[in-house]
Amino acid sequence: MNITIIDYGAGNIQSIKFAFQRIGINPELTHNAELIMKADKVIFPGVGEASSAMHKLEATGLDVLIPKLKQPVLGICLGMQLMCNASEEGATKGLGIFDVDVKKFSNKVKVPQIGWNQISDLKTPLFNEISEKEYMYLVHSFYAPICSETIATSNYELDYSSALHKDNFYGTQFHPEKSSLAGQRVLENFLKL
Repeated sequence: MNITIIDYGAGNIQSIKFAFQRIGINPELTHNAELIMKADKVIFPGVGEASSAMHKLEATGLDVLIPKLKQPVLGICLGMQLMCNASEEGATKGLGIFDVDVKKFSNKVKVPQIGWNQISDLKTPLFNEISEKEYMYLVHSFYAPICSETIATSNYELDYSSALHKDNFYGTQFHPEKSSLAGQRVLENFLKL
């Protein structure tokens, strides 16, 4: 199976690569549009600040390519947020795949949320064999509110989307590559989609 991780200089791609290698897949890291379009599955990672990450996508034309992909695509953390309409972080216009705007947690809670939190209300085969209230690892200051595309929720100050799905696009706010066996199961489930 040909798995491609989009390498646009804004991702924690090594830990994602190692997570796939642990399940016997050696993913390709690339920003080459042709290779991305040929992949069986695409991982769209992201760590860092939304507006600078979006500028990197625009500089390479990936902002136009990603929404047109037809194979299963998994956005992780900032990758998922960039797939939304917009983000309050840097007043960033997103890729518009998920019809929701990313918001910042209030100053009533410690930001960023760092550590393990439960995911609930699990929908779609992405969460096959994952228990309700399973713990996943998160690091984020911004969140996608609950919307019609929400397929998992978490609570930190309020309920928010810890995963989204529309057509061939999936997104997780949590880091499956850092979420132990449950996170590995999410990646295995993604490979089976």
